[in-house]
Amino acid sequence: MHSETIEDYLKTIYEIQREKGKVATTVLAKKMVIAPASATGMIKKLSEMNLVTHEKYQGVKLSKAGEKIALEVIRHHRLIELFLSEALDVPWDKVHQEAEKWEHVLSEEMEDRIDQLLGFPTSDPHGSPIPRRNGEIDKEANIRLADLQIGQSATIAEVNDFDPDLLRYLGELGLYPDTEIEVINIAPFDGPFEVRIANQTHTVGRKAANYIMVKDVQRTKQES
Repeated sequence: MHSETIEDYLKTIYEIQREKGKVATTVLAKKMVIAPASATGMIKKLSEMNLVTHEKYQGVKLSKAGEKIALEVIRHHRLIELFLSEALDVPWDKVHQEAEKWEHVLSEEMEDRIDQLLGFPTSDPHGSPIPRRNGEIDKEANIRLADLQIGQSATIAEVNDFDPDLLRYLGELGLYPDTEIEVINIAPFDGPFEVRIANQTHTVGRKAANYIMVKDVQRTKQES
């Protein structure tokens, strides 16, 4: 049985590794809101446990054993989020904080019961893929709404769940996973995006657009 602290470190390293490819100690410390010295000490401990590797200038990387634990915790977290959302009708901006509390104590039996009850789901309320029991995980979308051009359309794949206020705001605009959107205008000098959802038009700030991942991007008539 691994401690909650170890699981939190491994999960955070996995998330940074997925996003940036390289996990610097300073980045890890900032995301976990701890002192860099604390992160350095824990990384040394994780390395001694063969859960991570750490080389100077190369950053931290999960070992196969470390990744297995990280994916198990992430599976618990995302299954719990979906359970809270679908079974208990908890708003999507509140499930993340609750799942953070439950993810470390969920037994394998309860994990399997929740999985079966929900119909063996493949994604959580925010569109993030749920790792399978064997540790496999579907490839995540890597195109941001902020990457699109005027006239392009796409389907929302995933919305970052780190900020409840952002989720509430995006929910009010109807920017949920599987929603089809079209970019109809982009203000100059890193200005906001104007997007069409069904027959409604909304303005989305560039910062928010960076936290929305999309898929099935369609080419515009202007593109060759």
